[in-house]
Amino acid sequence: MPKRVLAGIVTSDKMNKTRRVEINRVVKHPKYKKYLRSRTVCHVHDEDNESGVGDRVEIIESEPLSKLKRWRLVRVLEKSTAVDVVALRAARKEAINAAESETIEAAHAGEAPSGDAS
Repeated sequence: MPKRVLAGIVTSDKMNKTRRVEINRVVKHPKYKKYLRSRTVCHVHDEDNESGVGDRVEIIESEPLSKLKRWRLVRVLEKSTAVDVVALRAARKEAINAAESETIEAAHAGEAPSGDAS
């Protein structure tokens, strides 16, 4: 029997050499004929840690690698273009604070020391 090859989205890359991949699909309910969204979660072995959160990846079925890992990463189909808004805000705030401290230091450097003036 051939090994299954699927494509999904990486939802977690917090583990070393392991990725959590979600495969979304639409299933028709047998009785009510309504289409329902369903997902399958696979733990995937990523030897080189080449994929990240939001990446679209292709995975292949493999022998059991651990308690949960039964898939291996074949390739990254598409890298994520999502921007980490929290990290951008933190970097911007840090840059503003650094600029303000430089202007304050420059202003204090121009003043005379506040000691005994003769």
